[in-house]
Amino acid sequence: MSKARDLAVLFATLLLFWLMLDGTLAADTLIIGVMASLSIALLFRDSLSFFTEFRATPQAFVAGLLYYGFFFKELIKSNFKLASIVLSPSLPINPGIVKVRTRLKSRMGRLMLANSITLTPGTLTVELDGEWLYVHWVTVESTDIETATAKIVAGFEHYLEVMYG
Repeated sequence: MSKARDLAVLFATLLLFWLMLDGTLAADTLIIGVMASLSIALLFRDSLSFFTEFRATPQAFVAGLLYYGFFFKELIKSNFKLASIVLSPSLPINPGIVKVRTRLKSRMGRLMLANSITLTPGTLTVELDGEWLYVHWVTVESTDIETATAKIVAGFEHYLEVMYG
């Protein structure tokens, strides 16, 4: 049942984007949109989308809004931090790869976590291996797994756990 639901959600999402981009409900455009959306949904039915494994509960939707607020706050903070590092004459960097752990069990939750880390300036997820993420960190503050996990992962994971488990 879950695969059928995922297929239906992917189809509906693609069709919605088609209709928003095209801006018309003309029969020929609608038929082409349905055929294209269905074809893509069938070809990529095993792929991940934002709604794959999403827990559609009121708490998950609230966590989603809070997650994006947290992400944008971290994005702004890290941009300023990285800019100050780059503009500093001494260039105070301590680059390295740290190993962090996630409690997230779902594939989509882990993927969202890895992408969030990568999109935040100063960090880049280089590998995702089960519960482990290997992250390039421009200013390594600790190589201890628990400390690095708390600094890099914990904030994102708090919301993603409610959304994806």
